[in-house]
This record gives sequence, C-alpha cells and structure tokens, in this order.
Amino acid sequence: MKAFMDRDFLLSNDTAKVLYHDYAKNMPIADYHCHINPIDIAKDIRFENITQLWLGGDHYKWRLMRANGIREEYITGNADDRDKFQKWAETLELAIGNPIYHWSHLELKRYFNYNKILNSETAQEVWDLCNEKLKDPSLSARGIIRSSNVSVLCTTDDPADTLEYHIRLANDKEFETKVYPAFRPDEAVNIEKPGFVDYIDRLSLVSNIRINSFSSLCEALKIRMEFFDSVGCKTSDHGLDFVMYYPATEDEIEKIIKRRLKGMTLSPDEILKFKTALMLFLGRENHRLNWVMQLHYGAKRDNNSRMFENLGPNTGYDCIDDSRSSSAQLADYLNALDITDQLPKTIIYSLNPIENAAIDTVIGCFQNESAIGKLQHGSAWWFNDHEPGMREHLTTLSSTSLISNFVGMLTDSRSFLSYTRHEYFRRILCDMFGTLVETGRYPNDLRILKKLVEDISYNNTIKYFGFDL
Repeated sequence: MKAFMDRDFLLSNDTAKVLYHDYAKNMPIADYHCHINPIDIAKDIRFENITQLWLGGDHYKWRLMRANGIREEYITGNADDRDKFQKWAETLELAIGNPIYHWSHLELKRYFNYNKILNSETAQEVWDLCNEKLKDPSLSARGIIRSSNVSVLCTTDDPADTLEYHIRLANDKEFETKVYPAFRPDEAVNIEKPGFVDYIDRLSLVSNIRINSFSSLCEALKIRMEFFDSVGCKTSDHGLDFVMYYPATEDEIEKIIKRRLKGMTLSPDEILKFKTALMLFLGRENHRLNWVMQLHYGAKRDNNSRMFENLGPNTGYDCIDDSRSSSAQLADYLNALDITDQLPKTIIYSLNPIENAAIDTVIGCFQNESAIGKLQHGSAWWFNDHEPGMREHLTTLSSTSLISNFVGMLTDSRSFLSYTRHEYFRRILCDMFGTLVETGRYPNDLRILKKLVEDISYNNTIKYFGFDL
C-alpha cells in the first residue's frame, strides 16, 4: 500500500518523479490571478490563529462544512475560533476524494511541518502547533509569500481603486516579490445591476470625467487603465455570465446607457448589446496597452437568495451555469477584435468543463506570429481545479493545441496558503508527461521534457505577461 501523501504523491512512475523532483519542484511561482488583498501584503499582517488564516474568507471550506450540516455560526458566524476549527477538522476527515483534503494537508506539511493527519481527534494538537508557529515572522503575509518562492503575483482591483498599497509595495525595497494590480471592471460592465448608477458616479469622481454617455464612460475607463498601467498593471480580468456578441450601432448604445442612467429598466437585448460594446472597447484598450485580457465565465452566482441577504456575495453559493454555450459567440467576439488587428493576448476560462474542447478549438482560430501562444485556455478553474479536472483540461489542451506554450497554474484564491495548489498542479503535470513517456507515447528526451515542465510551471507566464522582475 502506498503511503498517504509521501514524497512521490501523485507521481505514478519513475519519469514523473524525475520531472517533478529535478525540474518542476524548485521553479518559482508566478501567481498571475488571485484575490489576496494588497493591503494585507503592504501591512505584512500576522494571523492570531489557524482559523483566521485558514477559514476566513475560504468559501471552498465553507461549502464542505455546510454539506456536513455544520451550523452557520461555526462557518461565517461568531462562534469561537477554536470551536470553528474543530468543526472544520470533523468535516475534513470525511472529505475523501475532495481536493481540499489534499490541499489542507499539503499546507500543513509545507508551512507547519506537520506530517500527520488532521481529523477530529488530532484537532487540538494541530491547533496548538499551528498557533505556536504563527508567532514566527516567517508566517506573516510576506513571510508566507517569500517561503513559497513567489516572484510575482497579481491581485484583482476595481478601476476606481487608488492603488495606494500597490504603489507602496512597488517602493518597498525590502520586499522582493512584485505585486501588480489587475484591472477588473465588472461593475462598469454590469449595467443591469442595482448599483450601476452609483458606481458610475464613483468612477466619474476618480477619473475626473463627467460620465453621461457611452463615449464618456469609455474615456473614464481609458484614463483609469492608463493609471493602472503606470503602476505596473499587465492584465485585465473580466467575470462574465458568458462571452456575448450582440453588435449594435453607436446610437443604440448611447441611447441604452442614457436610459439606464435615468433609472430606467433595460431589456435583455439592450443589456447584451451594451456589454458587447463595452467589452469590445476594453479588448481594444488591452491590445493598445499590450495587456493580457482574462475572460472568466460560466458561473451562476448567489443562488441562495436568503443567504445572500444575510452574508452577501462570494460566500459559497455559486454554481456552474450550463444554460448556454459560449463558444460560438466567443469566436465572434474574438473575431470582431481580430478583424482590425486589435485582439490582445487573451486567456479564456469556463467554469463548465464541457466547454474544454470548444475553447481549445476556438483559440486555435486566432493564434499567429504576434505572440507565442497568444490565445490561452486558462487552467482548470474553481470547481474544476481538482485532479480529474486538471487532467481533463491538460489532456484536451495537449490533444488539440500546443501545451508546451501553456501559461500554467494560478491560485485564484483569497488565502495566503494556497500556493501549494501550484505544487499540486505541477505533480499532476509531471505525472501526465511521465506516463506518456513510459507508455511509449513520447520519447524519453530529458532535454525537451525539462524545458516543457519548467516553462509550463513558470517561464511561459513571465514571458507571456511581460513581467518586470
């Protein structure tokens, strides 16, 4: 029987072990999409206990606890942190087959040197050990980033943000990791949301542009994008229901936004026409600034209305939306940018794994000499970043495209301990390549294999985004 999570965890053959231990393991991390708060990095926050570090804001864990019938007071409520941790330990021991079981134990190994199993019986031991180690400065926010060998990370930031803490970090010569903003203009795109008009007022204030038309909205966003660019931004990120393509005339779009700014309700077609027009503008601006545009879609959010009223968004009540396939309109959207040679480097993620092959075939239509791997199929995202999901994504990508140019893994996380997901991904990647070699499907050429795993683990990301290190 193979030991649980030993040195060769997820590595099923000798070639895989060589690829991981000799090449992939020690590569730095470029975490190009996460939801860590830059304030926490700038202030180098410390954590009082493992519950605050591990369970605060982690809706992956919250969903598991709810599935185990744990009362909400022990999840997001005011229960004692030690009691919350106990409830989490009681849940984790039941999570056989779930990636969170693996991630949690990798985090305990890598950051706390705990090599046993967390369960209901060992919870006190783990609580005491972790809390004692958290007193060490090496487990502050910056300490965790340093020990994880993170060379660069990108946070997720609203266009109206002052980027005060990014500027502070850029001027801090004692912190080696580069921390860049990522431009996330969802509130400007989501014209149908109740807070849209108030947000436009806020954007008007920070851009010093009176937004009363579509053209003035674009001008305000352009000003903010140039400000983000001056602070080192290399990428935008867009959370969409789906990638839509509903073209309209300039006059139509101007009428739509003016109706909305007057407080009027828009029709579904009007909403989609506005979003298409603004996403086309943003795509062209990404191209002008040589940014990478990231498109995340396929989530149906905040499905539990009662809990949304109590807890708000991003609390674990989202699901995969399979109500409409986006591949045809995705192709039309990309084509509308490409036809004027204004298609930026673009990474596409769908929460619905059924769309893997469709995405890979779409991106193949727009690759060209302007950038190696210009169009990317982003790593298995959210509900798919488990072992089967990663293997399926990598298999489809390698079967229909050129996986050697893939930009690899990201955390997409609010937790400072999530860098072990890069290790998880690299082990799976090396096992996949090792299996191809050992079954005679690819030659045992370590020169090429070394390049492949090192590039996908790190090098491709640095080159693709053009990070300044």
